[in-house]
Amino acid sequence: MKITLIAHFDISKVVVLLMLILLNFYPKVNAQQLGTYLGDETPFYAATKQMSQFFRRFNNEEDRNGKPYFSTDKMYRETEQRKRYINLLFNNDNQALTTNLRNEFIQEVTSKESGQFLDFHGGKWFAEVRANFMYLGKPEIVTLFLELQKEGLGSKWVLSNVYFPAFNNLFLGDTTGASKKFLHPQSHEIDFMNLIRAFETLKDIELYTKKGYQPDMLSIFFYEMKKNTLRFETVAEVKFHFLQIKNWYFEVSNFNRIGNNTGWLISNLMKVPENQKSILEKFIFTKK
Repeated sequence: MKITLIAHFDISKVVVLLMLILLNFYPKVNAQQLGTYLGDETPFYAATKQMSQFFRRFNNEEDRNGKPYFSTDKMYRETEQRKRYINLLFNNDNQALTTNLRNEFIQEVTSKESGQFLDFHGGKWFAEVRANFMYLGKPEIVTLFLELQKEGLGSKWVLSNVYFPAFNNLFLGDTTGASKKFLHPQSHEIDFMNLIRAFETLKDIELYTKKGYQPDMLSIFFYEMKKNTLRFETVAEVKFHFLQIKNWYFEVSNFNRIGNNTGWLISNLMKVPENQKSILEKFIFTKK
């Protein structure tokens, strides 16, 4: 009779009811029982769930349970715990993040003489957002770059660049060192009738521009959106690029998986001299 009764219920409701009963009677775990070492914590406490938390953990500005330290607390930015925290902020699945590379990075940023901390409002870090768009009726991926900008007493995220192959492939790129085509210096005497030569071959028309010309991809992006030929659909992926640490670059991505090594983690790390970071930025923005 009981089996017949349950069959008339929505089985999903029965499952939910059983889960609620179990949660109500399951003994609560004290945070102190999760282990004395940070690496032994459960996924709930180990996961770096927000980027603001990534900053606090990198700087050792919160305890293992996520409670922020006051700047007067003795553990605030304490070196030894900070070393352990930073070591937990790496994606362990990336074999390129070798122990030696990680240790060198951690040693430099936690050094008592030249230690460095991340500053949320300190610039030199930006977001990369891969988003799904419809362009001329076809699905496309457009990569947007955003950075924080001061606004009154606070700040806001603003679009700073865009990468879309359909746009970038139309241009030659940086034409500073290219052999320029030109209009004769006496062209004004013939009312610039020789402009017809410049407009005959459109693939290299930017060679007729002034020295240092760079195409503004963001303006082209806005133009296509205003024409309604390019339409936003959804965000596909988000990552962050950090150039704040002297002579280092690292990338932070979100890993949603089972285990302790989850959340926002350092997914790429490399030594980059300060005078080469602008070259790296250009590579990130143009993908070449």
